[in-house]
Amino acid sequence: MTLATYLPHLATFNPALCLTGDLPSKIESWDLTQVHSANVETEQESNFSDLMNKTVSYKPWKAPNKQVLFISDPHADADGFVASLVASGGATKTGAGYLDFKLTKIGKKSVFVIGGDCLDKGPSNLNLLRAIKKLFDLGAKVKLIAGNHDMRLLLGLRAISTPKDVTSEHFFIRMGTKVIPLLKEVQQEFVTDTDYEQITLTEQECKAELFPRDNWCEAFSEAVKTRLSGKAIENEIKKTSKKINGFEASCAKYDLTMRDVYVIAQKCQQLFLTKSGEFSWFFKKMQLIYKQASFVFVHAGLDDKISKLIDKKGIKKINKMYQKQTQSDLFTFYYGVVANVLRTKYRDADFSLSEKGVNRLHRQGIHVIVQGHVNRKQGQRLAFKKGLLHVEGDITIDRHSRQKEGLEGVGAGATIIRPEGHVVGISNDYPYAKVFEPKLYLEGKYAS
Repeated sequence: MTLATYLPHLATFNPALCLTGDLPSKIESWDLTQVHSANVETEQESNFSDLMNKTVSYKPWKAPNKQVLFISDPHADADGFVASLVASGGATKTGAGYLDFKLTKIGKKSVFVIGGDCLDKGPSNLNLLRAIKKLFDLGAKVKLIAGNHDMRLLLGLRAISTPKDVTSEHFFIRMGTKVIPLLKEVQQEFVTDTDYEQITLTEQECKAELFPRDNWCEAFSEAVKTRLSGKAIENEIKKTSKKINGFEASCAKYDLTMRDVYVIAQKCQQLFLTKSGEFSWFFKKMQLIYKQASFVFVHAGLDDKISKLIDKKGIKKINKMYQKQTQSDLFTFYYGVVANVLRTKYRDADFSLSEKGVNRLHRQGIHVIVQGHVNRKQGQRLAFKKGLLHVEGDITIDRHSRQKEGLEGVGAGATIIRPEGHVVGISNDYPYAKVFEPKLYLEGKYAS
């Protein structure tokens, strides 16, 4: 295997122009010998082949007709996102700015899948959104997957745009401190003195509009006692109460009063939820699940309940269900099976995935999940979770997360699924491009 065979575009990659470190100049076989890049439910390589062959018990492995370029969790870092577009081979830089890029021949023929969590962390939510919009405007085929951080904003804005409902009125404050940088960005760029003049509410009245009612804990517990378990209610009240208690003080650190936040929230509704808003396209274009051949793209993962819905209704109808619930049934969405797809980490608190659910997915020709949500420090990782193969594609792009993780500079990379069936992982935090060849395991040709 040579780099030129799989990734010829890397030969002309300019790290200085993309504000990131060098990308891989060599490739390696993506197998179980790299412990940071692969994790299985057993450490024996022969059993990995067994697990792989179990995935095709019902239907054969199928590669996509078009190359798929997967980039996930850009978290408000436009430079990292654009550098990742270049790393994927789908775009090339035309200048130093975050909007200075154009599609390559590869990009014009490929499908770009953005794996969710475009918002929060930083350094600029709005510039990241503009970079994504530029990709759409260039005529690229783009699939935008919903992430849990993205949904926090949508639910928060919808919750305060309708009469208070005890089952959802806490969603604005439940966004927590991670949304405050976005609010500050919107204030600085869009809010004017006229916006303040149009608001006649006092500081306390603004706070009352944003916060849930004073007796929300008791009222919420009573209202949902037949819809959530006692443990789930207890956890939700605990999490929300903590955010209620700390939200105002956290806003003050950004020089934001509750009246400021109320005015900004009104502006956010205009920007994101009205037809004329600059970012109205963002949530409209978003979908929960995208399937291409044997590959399903989601933000986090699947479970038994969603596998049953896929079996009975199909992915197209599930995406319609997602759109309907996020517009008119916030409680059902957030606490139900749909939102589990964008937040599960296969923990005890998440909806479970069993062998029955995995078999159901395999019968539908779903052999691998490509996901974000779980960030890695040395590029992409393979993982069998509950017997279902996952490619973890969150490679820690944004500078805020990278600083916390001890990584330098801007992150860049992409997961590429090729028509030949290969899965290629590229990251500027790992010296090799990783090439996973399913056929080696499915045909018993793997040799360590």
